[in-house]
Amino acid sequence: MIRLRPILRFRTVSTSALLNQDFPESHLVRCNQRIRELGQLGQVDSARQVFDSMIQRDSVSWNTMITGYCQNNRIDEARSLFDSFAGKNVRTWTTLLTGYAKHGDMREAERLFEVMPERNVVSYNAMISGYVQNGDLRRANMLFDEMPERNVASWNSILTGYCHCCLLSEAREIFDLMPEKNSVSYMVMISGYVHSNNYREAWDIFLEISRSQVKPDQSILVVVLSAIIGLNNLELINNLRTIAIKTGYEGDVVVGTAILNAYTRNGSVNYAIKFFKTMPEKNEYSLTTMIAAFSQCGRLDDAIDLYDKYSQLRGASKTVMISAFAQNGRIKEARLIFDEIINPNVITWNAMVAGYSQNGLLKEAKEMFIKMPIRNSASWAAMIAGSVHNGEYEEALKLLIELNRLGNFPSDSTLTSSLLACTSLGDIKMGKQIHSLTIKTGSQYNSFVGNGLISMYAKCKNMEDVSQVFSKMREKDTVSYNSFINGLSENLMLDDARNTFEKMPQKDVVSWTSMISAYVQAGYGDIALELFIDMLSVGNKPNQLTVTTLLSACGSLGATKLGEQIHGLIFKLGLDSYLYVGNSLITMYFKCGCENGFMVFEEMDEHDIITFNAVLAGCGQNGLGNEAIQIFKQMEEKSFLPNEITFLGVLCACSHAGLVNEGWEYFNSMSQDYKIMPLVYHYTCMVDLLGRAERLNEAEALIESMPVKSDTVIWEALLAACKIHRNIEIGQRVAERLFEMEAHRPGTYVLLSNIYAEKGMWNKVGEIRRLMKDQGVVKEPGFSWIQIKEKIHCFHTGDKTHEQIKDIHLQLNEFYERFRLEGYVPNTSFVLHDVEEEQKQNELLYHSEKLAAVFGILTLPNGVPVQIMKNLRICGDCHTFMKFMSKVTARKIIIRDGNRFHHFSYGLCSCRDYW
Repeated sequence: MIRLRPILRFRTVSTSALLNQDFPESHLVRCNQRIRELGQLGQVDSARQVFDSMIQRDSVSWNTMITGYCQNNRIDEARSLFDSFAGKNVRTWTTLLTGYAKHGDMREAERLFEVMPERNVVSYNAMISGYVQNGDLRRANMLFDEMPERNVASWNSILTGYCHCCLLSEAREIFDLMPEKNSVSYMVMISGYVHSNNYREAWDIFLEISRSQVKPDQSILVVVLSAIIGLNNLELINNLRTIAIKTGYEGDVVVGTAILNAYTRNGSVNYAIKFFKTMPEKNEYSLTTMIAAFSQCGRLDDAIDLYDKYSQLRGASKTVMISAFAQNGRIKEARLIFDEIINPNVITWNAMVAGYSQNGLLKEAKEMFIKMPIRNSASWAAMIAGSVHNGEYEEALKLLIELNRLGNFPSDSTLTSSLLACTSLGDIKMGKQIHSLTIKTGSQYNSFVGNGLISMYAKCKNMEDVSQVFSKMREKDTVSYNSFINGLSENLMLDDARNTFEKMPQKDVVSWTSMISAYVQAGYGDIALELFIDMLSVGNKPNQLTVTTLLSACGSLGATKLGEQIHGLIFKLGLDSYLYVGNSLITMYFKCGCENGFMVFEEMDEHDIITFNAVLAGCGQNGLGNEAIQIFKQMEEKSFLPNEITFLGVLCACSHAGLVNEGWEYFNSMSQDYKIMPLVYHYTCMVDLLGRAERLNEAEALIESMPVKSDTVIWEALLAACKIHRNIEIGQRVAERLFEMEAHRPGTYVLLSNIYAEKGMWNKVGEIRRLMKDQGVVKEPGFSWIQIKEKIHCFHTGDKTHEQIKDIHLQLNEFYERFRLEGYVPNTSFVLHDVEEEQKQNELLYHSEKLAAVFGILTLPNGVPVQIMKNLRICGDCHTFMKFMSKVTARKIIIRDGNRFHHFSYGLCSCRDYW
């Protein structure tokens, strides 16, 4: 037993020596593997220590060490090691060549490629990939054509280049020409389509895989799920889930998380919950996806419960919970979670910066941004986007300049936000600089950046650049077309916008809404409504913005019946719960002279200050002063604070209802009770109110003493009051003031002419007419319109073109004779010519509103109100005529003129003969 111990020790030493002497290749392989591992971990110096300690090295050792340097951007040390290696092979050359390409030094890569003693297909592929990575597709294509032989990797490299440059048509040609395809080929092509938002084409490529010998792998399934998210198709998600089961990938946590994400992005949260429960393996990303879904659909409590349940997976989920709390306005709780994290990573810091910005706390966001130990492109994107979101556009552009000064390239998101800042400021100089930057970074082909450029140039009225950007976009998606249409519309190029709209390969609800909105804003409500009918006929479902735009058109046209139909459609589509849809309904009804606006107001589940303002504005338009006072009291009881628009509505209502004392109370309350300084619009209401009460001197004194600058509108309000009360002295003084202000508005001349005409001062009327001619002022022709069923009928004064004009004239003359027997006397002072009385009466008889009213009487069923719209203020004779018509026909007649509504009923008007 004593002799065994030295024998055992000898055998141990002998075995150790044998490992080094008899099997040196095992030690060599282990060292090479260790160098590779350390290089991949970024520990290049440790890898070099292993390399230097090796007694024996082979070409793999040298190539692996050079690769480590290249992977970690230490290209000079890679080159030094390369130069000292005597046994270079083609792989050594290719490794360094790849390193230079990755480092962005293609000139050095080219030099190396030219002097290579031998090249193989891998070397060519490395050069092509380098060109592609550095955005030089032309040289990549030239080298691809020169290749003596190609493999599938060669084709994949050039295919990647075309996809990266968004040349999808050319990429598809290459894809179809490929003699052999592998899973990478399909993934590159699908990814290219997804990146350019061509989701249907991406799905079609995926379907081709089933007809090939290629089996879809994890990466393909994940990227095609991105395409399905873009298509927003629940059925396709379920189809892909079936394919994942057949290929054995549904249990894969990466694919499973991608499926879960697709369900949540589709809005199918219940499907997502069921799938999440059945997932055999869950990771942080699965959990964060589910938490984010709950948060985005307003189910924060469910998000918190899930976060608490899976405490063992609390890594990335903490960051998602920070975002969830911030999105729901609970920023303090978001900060508590942030403070719990010992060493938050850059993503977590970014979440807090974005969270503060979303909640309007830009100062806190900036403080957090400054404290960040490390910033990445997303950090800058969050801070710049936050500045734009909070209206700090100049601050956003300063941040972009600072980012550029530091030598960092902005992300596509940052560029898009910066362009939005330029758009808001109308800063075309900075916008052009950003455009140059997008070209430098290759971001000009990104659809979001391109759309931002279109919007920026359109806002700055630079339509040549708008067209140029749009024409150069390699892949135009629906959003690109929509942006272009909006840009053309904003610059009143409606025909071009419509032509672009008609040429769109695919139209979505935004496309239709943009075009409808363009017509509404340009005053072509009738064409907007026709387009809406076309939209419904092709099966496009309108959204909230579509219906609110249409309601605006109905209000402008006074199309009550169509407005009621859209109201019914709103209920059918379930859009009635949206607050701003309710607000739009209120505005539409009141603009049509219909008191159903009160009904909508009462039925709404919630109100905001805009709701109350809409009702008060409606009361003002329709002369409902007492109702406006009640609504204002209700608003105060619900603790809503009035603003300038609120007071404008209630003052207008008091003015049109003749409530002088109440009007003064509200006017004084603005500054005394709510610290709101009245604007010129509020003073105009008071002048109108005083003018109604024939307190003309007081109204003039108010204008002269008010602390804000007067405009032409307030003086014209006083001039109108002088006309009503036939006060030539003040009227002349006011008209002279208007002429001094160079107010060459036809209304000023017409009102002054009316004052002179009513006094029979025809020489003065002649002077005004000559002055109008000298100044080139043309009186706007009056016209009126009425909706019968789905058609708008328009009439001009003395109109002889309407298909039923003979019947209208015949009935009008019958009314004229009958009304005269009832006591009607034509007020010929409104004819601004010194002609015979009979001729004056004939001119008055065929005013547009009379023609429209008679047509309504002839066409509409008995008892149905006649509703007319007129572009100008109704004249006094027509006003009297309508009172007689409402009495004799027992009809309610509603006329909305250029100033207000007139509700005629039983011989009386709601304006009480003051307008």
